[in-house]
Amino acid sequence: MEVKEITNRDVDFAQWYTDVCKKADLVDYSSVKGSMIIRPLGYAIWEEMQKTLDRMFKETGHENVQMPMFIPESLLNVEKEHVKGFAPEAAWVTYGGSEKLEERMCVRPTSEVLFCDHYKKIIKTYRDLPKLYNQWCTIVRWEKTTRPFLRSREILWQEGHTMHRTAEEAIEETLRMFNVYKTFQEDYLAIPVITGRKTEKEKFAGAEATYTLEAMMYDGNALQNGTSHYFGDNFAKAFGIKFTDADNTLKTPYQTSWGVSTRMIGALIMVHGDDRGLVLPPKIAPFKVIIIPIGDVSEKLEELKLSLKNADITYKVDDSNKTPGFKFAEAEVKGYPIRIELGKRDLEQDKVTLVRRDTLEKTIVSFDSIASEVNKLLEMMQKDMFNKAKIRRDSMIYDAKTYDELLDIAKTKQGFVKINWCGSEECENKIKEDTAMKSRCLIEDENVTGPCTVCGKKANTRLYVGKQY
Repeated sequence: MEVKEITNRDVDFAQWYTDVCKKADLVDYSSVKGSMIIRPLGYAIWEEMQKTLDRMFKETGHENVQMPMFIPESLLNVEKEHVKGFAPEAAWVTYGGSEKLEERMCVRPTSEVLFCDHYKKIIKTYRDLPKLYNQWCTIVRWEKTTRPFLRSREILWQEGHTMHRTAEEAIEETLRMFNVYKTFQEDYLAIPVITGRKTEKEKFAGAEATYTLEAMMYDGNALQNGTSHYFGDNFAKAFGIKFTDADNTLKTPYQTSWGVSTRMIGALIMVHGDDRGLVLPPKIAPFKVIIIPIGDVSEKLEELKLSLKNADITYKVDDSNKTPGFKFAEAEVKGYPIRIELGKRDLEQDKVTLVRRDTLEKTIVSFDSIASEVNKLLEMMQKDMFNKAKIRRDSMIYDAKTYDELLDIAKTKQGFVKINWCGSEECENKIKEDTAMKSRCLIEDENVTGPCTVCGKKANTRLYVGKQY
């Protein structure tokens, strides 16, 4: 495998991304237009994400359930604003076998209405609340333009849906799960995220408030890497969900939903990858170590495997008949955090070579200390990857006081721009039309000084804008 097969990311970032997805064997294209095949390494990364998030969800009291894949059109139409938001991407089933259905069925684009239909049946009194449910499933959105992990017609994801006795409890849940996502993405994926509330124009269809995690990719574009929504009682009222409270009065519960998807794998690639291929943060790598034996080292290899296993370090052995150079390049493309070069000559001196994937820095260590040295490097690498990504992101955030400044930044630089905003959708639309940038989220921890960057009228908030995937 030659490194030259991967396009330089500074020359053509889009092609570089596709090259890494293919050369690292994360995905393959299928005969099903707009859908991808997730290959073993790509799926193993998703399993690591799923395993960690599932544990975090259960630690916060959530239970997993499974809803149907199909939604009757009449059920989808109960909440009008919601269905309007998804109508352009909805896929419909009109036949069952050879018979035309009396009512067409939508292939699940998201499951709010299914959960509401179920909650109406099971929520009777305040003792039934809160309901803290999560679902791991696939959804379908009929995207016109697709890219591996970023946009696909069939998406692997999780969606949490909860019901609460009071608005305060529901808002607390919305923000709690939002912070679970932030912790996961920063501590495990080593991706620094900008967090905040979406504008009214950009919030989720049917929600009262949407909170977003915005990650900046290497090229400066934004990737919405997860969202958490507060619905108020909008859906519950539409579906007629009521419960008897402690004071014996009928009340309407309050709802949230929150979700992330395999899009996070795309973020991993675009934040951490380089011209040699994938670079996986240790905490999310399915295999922390790739062992490459050089020569006849079978006895020491078995000792090493046992040592790593006892230290709970996942590993893979490349015992193929390829050349060492080919194996090194392949290990780099696939992003294994640590490469152990187990060479006969080094072993004669009781030494082995460890190579960090992020920096390609080599360390010579004694054979007996491999496990402890690997753990030190993994811990260091996890922190270094986050800090490197944060430094790059922060260097690509700009502040525009005037509209001319915003236009100039949009034309000459890559990244996010902070602006003063009057709150009008007209200004929001103008930015998109003139620069292809969209609002990312409100900046609620900065004081507003000066007029709206777009129209010059009084500004009442600060706003991140940027181009997106």
